[in-house]
Amino acid sequence: MLPAVRLWSIHPQYLDVKGLVAVWREGLLAQAVLGGRTRGYTNHPQLIRFQSQRRALAGYLHAIADEADRRGYAFDRSRITGPRRRVLLTVTAGQLDYEWAHLKRKLRERSPAAYRRALREARPLPHPCFKVVPGEVANWERGTVRSPRGALGEPGKASKRSP
Repeated sequence: MLPAVRLWSIHPQYLDVKGLVAVWREGLLAQAVLGGRTRGYTNHPQLIRFQSQRRALAGYLHAIADEADRRGYAFDRSRITGPRRRVLLTVTAGQLDYEWAHLKRKLRERSPAAYRRALREARPLPHPCFKVVPGEVANWERGTVRSPRGALGEPGKASKRSP
């Protein structure tokens, strides 16, 4: 089983410190994988959406570093291998909702203040390199199964797989 890697589709402003550092690290790892500088993780499902638009990953990482700057942290932008380019990927509304629920569960456990702020948002903004389009949870998302009635009782929603 592949370790959990999360390249969030939601805006980095919603991440707590731990999440922001983790997405930076995981984005740099994704950059190395897609650049052929490591043999591990090449088939990781989180990388699928960046495989055809590899230049988008530099923009993704720059937006993470922008959020770090806004908070007074110094992420080393020299580690980003490409220039900042405006490459817009798509993310489905269902995927954004899935990730939002996932992040709120994480925040509830580790960052109560960030969790309280998250509760005020009905739907988060997407990461700056994503445009939201209608649709369900992405097929590459791990830990989900399609069912006629999902966890929330809504048609076509994904629900968590039981162990």
